[in-house]
Amino acid sequence: MENPLAFAVKDCALITIATGRKAINLAELRENLKVVSGDSIYHHFWGGLLTPRFEEREFNNDFAGWVRHSLREPELAERLAAIDPGQSHDIETIRQDILEVIDDRLDERESSRWMPAGREFEFLHGQLVVFDTRRRLEEPADLAEQTPKMSTSSIFYHFIDARRRVEDNSDDLSFWLRSFGTKHQELSAQLTAIDPFFSSLSQIRQELSQLFVAYFKEGGRA
Repeated sequence: MENPLAFAVKDCALITIATGRKAINLAELRENLKVVSGDSIYHHFWGGLLTPRFEEREFNNDFAGWVRHSLREPELAERLAAIDPGQSHDIETIRQDILEVIDDRLDERESSRWMPAGREFEFLHGQLVVFDTRRRLEEPADLAEQTPKMSTSSIFYHFIDARRRVEDNSDDLSFWLRSFGTKHQELSAQLTAIDPFFSSLSQIRQELSQLFVAYFKEGGRA
């Protein structure tokens, strides 16, 4: 009989879907950003983590990358790249942050509004296909051994995408630890404090693994 308190390790795959919305200049990007779904904005900030690539991402969101390489606006790209969605669990706040950065640029240089890009920006959104790995963590101490064995897409699902699903906008691991009462309150707080946006999934996995090993090596600080 399965332990009802066990943590079920899930994995996921990303399916990318076109929205039909495109932009060829900054004005069109702005107008589309005002009305595109929050799921699309989320995808363009986080979806790249699940996209296979041979090199590290130059920018952590697709808007900054397009502005830099297609509009040739490096200063604006840096401003957009500085927007950290990990500091806000409200996608509408992130939408407004992007629009404010763009509006500031348009106030500075009106010609940026209509300057054509080298290629269109295509608004996409992603659909996660989630499946059960059949692996179970019976107790919190299992995190130290099992986290290094998790796929990067499992890390994404449980540590990043979970923030859209868990009631208090935390990750699945923190939520599970809280089911044991206050025993692992300190560890849960340390997990919540990790900002995943400026790291790769493999780096996040390594950081989590090191945290769990150190914590449980000291006896779980019960």
